[in-house]
Amino acid sequence: MTMQLLPQEIIRKKRDGAALSAEEIAFLIAGLTQGRVSEGQAAAFAMAVFFNGMDMDERVALTLAMRDSGEVLAWPDADGPVLDKHSTGGVGDNVSLMLAPIVAACGGIVPMISGRGLGHTGGTLDKLDSIPGYCSQPDIGLFRRTVRTAGCAIVGQTGDLAPADRRLYAIRDVTATVESVPLITASILAKKLAAGLQGLALDVKTGSGAFMADLAGARDLAESLVAVANGAGLRTGALITDMNEPLASAAGNAVEVMNAIAFLTGKRRDPRLERIVEALACEMLTLGGIAGTASAAEAMVRTALEKGRAAETFQRMVKALGGPADFVEHPEKHLPRAVAVSAVDPAEAGVVAAIDTRALGIAVVALGGGRTRAEDTIDHAVGLTELAGIADEVGAHRPLCLIHARDRASAEAAAEAVRRAYTLGEPPRARRLIYERLGGLT
Repeated sequence: MTMQLLPQEIIRKKRDGAALSAEEIAFLIAGLTQGRVSEGQAAAFAMAVFFNGMDMDERVALTLAMRDSGEVLAWPDADGPVLDKHSTGGVGDNVSLMLAPIVAACGGIVPMISGRGLGHTGGTLDKLDSIPGYCSQPDIGLFRRTVRTAGCAIVGQTGDLAPADRRLYAIRDVTATVESVPLITASILAKKLAAGLQGLALDVKTGSGAFMADLAGARDLAESLVAVANGAGLRTGALITDMNEPLASAAGNAVEVMNAIAFLTGKRRDPRLERIVEALACEMLTLGGIAGTASAAEAMVRTALEKGRAAETFQRMVKALGGPADFVEHPEKHLPRAVAVSAVDPAEAGVVAAIDTRALGIAVVALGGGRTRAEDTIDHAVGLTELAGIADEVGAHRPLCLIHARDRASAEAAAEAVRRAYTLGEPPRARRLIYERLGGLT
């Protein structure tokens, strides 16, 4: 006879440091979804996990239980492998905007579930919301039609996908239990598994603009994500990449979309950004079996960009989701523009030695380009462009950046924040952009 499961006994077991069974975890997550487990009990469970952790079997079980709390998509008519990518976030990280159409142009199917800004990091959905008419939260029907039409769709999580994650995250957010590797792992992967993927590339950031500022913490998270994803049956590889300076030369919403269009059309490609986009695209193409080798994948990515197929794919996606039919050709006609644009000169000429990248992200939030409360309205026009990078010479001939603001007062406040974020002096030794690669195909 099976013993009746009780939420409080499961919480007690984890509180005392014992491992939970898959059945116990599934019972607790189902109860959270269906309202049989209270918010207080969920908070106690999250705190117990925060202090005592979870082994890999528990992490896989939690991820699968959260995946199964709602609809799990399938793509029976897909004419290519179903692939996606996830980034732990940073400043000037608009990679998804180029990556999804590039991989789709190479034969992948990319139903990309993305998020909004969190803290100092920009959100892909907030960026896409700067495109007039673009529906970033479509229903499942429009999501599927867009993927079928364009080969990719970058959208937000629907209410039917992994609803337990949404409930548990809201509780973690107000109980100081966000920074738990097992809980972060399950939160990220539950949504990806619910999207019906066959391959996943992860970009785990480390540095002054990353949530995991130190390499050891980034490695811990990357190892957990790769082990749990593969343990749950999803072929996954991860790159640990540098976020000690903004990835693109722009940080904001509309300004990052403009940067992405310039990248796709070949007008401008920031070198660090280009390398990360290419590396993640190659990871996705090899995971999906579209390319047999890294060099073959690189050639496919290059062709998709140079022949304009990636830009055309992005345009099809935008149109299918309600955006302008001529957006890629004339982005300046559609994207909002800031009223006040001004250069930020350094206090004295010199060479950029270090950047407090998180501070630059906070400056964008303060301009109105991010949220300090969930209900805040985003100003999609504001942000920073022409950002100087580490080892750049700055002075009268080269400002630290251009500020796009809603008024002069906010521009001046942002300028002071930007100056404080930059340190001039001797540039550091060349830093690797990609520190490590985990999982994936060898």
